[in-house]
Amino acid sequence: MLKRVTDWLEDRTGFDSVREFLKHKTVPIHSATVWYYFGGITLFLFVIQVLTGMLLLLYYRPTPGEAFESVQFIVTQVQFGWLVRSIHSWSANLMVLSALIHMFSVFFLKAYRQPRELTWLSGMVLLFLALMFGFSGYLLPWNTLAFFATKVGTDMAGVIPGVGHFVLRFLRGGEEVTGATLTRFFGFHVAVLPGLTTVLLLFHLALVQKWGMSSHQPPGTTVPTMPFFPNFVLRELVGWYGALAVLGSLAALFPWELGTKADPFAAAPRGIHPEWYFLAVFYTLKLIPSKILVFDGEVVGILVFGLGALGWMLMPFWDRRSGGEERHRLLTGLGVFVIAYLVVFSALGYWR
Repeated sequence: MLKRVTDWLEDRTGFDSVREFLKHKTVPIHSATVWYYFGGITLFLFVIQVLTGMLLLLYYRPTPGEAFESVQFIVTQVQFGWLVRSIHSWSANLMVLSALIHMFSVFFLKAYRQPRELTWLSGMVLLFLALMFGFSGYLLPWNTLAFFATKVGTDMAGVIPGVGHFVLRFLRGGEEVTGATLTRFFGFHVAVLPGLTTVLLLFHLALVQKWGMSSHQPPGTTVPTMPFFPNFVLRELVGWYGALAVLGSLAALFPWELGTKADPFAAAPRGIHPEWYFLAVFYTLKLIPSKILVFDGEVVGILVFGLGALGWMLMPFWDRRSGGEERHRLLTGLGVFVIAYLVVFSALGYWR
């Protein structure tokens, strides 16, 4: 009977072909193998986001009059609601952190080089979508900090030359942060961004499957490998288990605070700042003089950051092996500088 069932399933699913594929798939082994796992950890945290977000949707109401109260009901009345919300919030932050670590590991390993240019580009867009998840989700509790931080963030988008006013109105659903902004951000957070992320994630994973993981070795070099299943998969599961342990500990020991309900007519409290992954840009823009020659300082800052992000995203097309060891050291130094800048300026933006 068991054989008949398995034969029936095989005829309709082709499971044996998948098993045969996994049997022969290998992963390169070298000193940087540990960095491979952060891509999978990011995916795992995204799945946690989806599952906990679905649970929160059962009670959340995206209106200015009910949003804060619905979240308050979740954390005070729903059994383990506070824990689900804390897991959702902490996993969002850990997902961005894991994605950044994954990006820098790919950068330092030069895993974006031919033929993996599209893998890098799709990964960069996925990182941008992860940041947008954080930005849109931050407003949903409709508390004071989220309200004014969203106002500051959309104000920054509004200074983009040429299209700034359009972007600001598009994000806010009007000239000011209102209930229309909350509804719009809710739509972005639970429909638009998940749909785009799912499609792009499948494309990204397909490219990883097609080209495999970079061996970080010169062409023609023999690289030792290990079986993808079960060796690499078991190591990946250990990484997921570790991420889950960290996530559970943070959610249980440091529950995500709700704060006070937003009052659009109140004055902005002191010390308002965006989420940590926007702090470096936020603090840098504060340091830029209001006028640089005849140009608005904030506009110049936005343009510089935009061009820098574009240059970073197009890294595979201007980093060529012909530069040799000198080009390699220059790019490594650039990566170290970017990390140091993000860490230092994020800390300064938080404490000042």
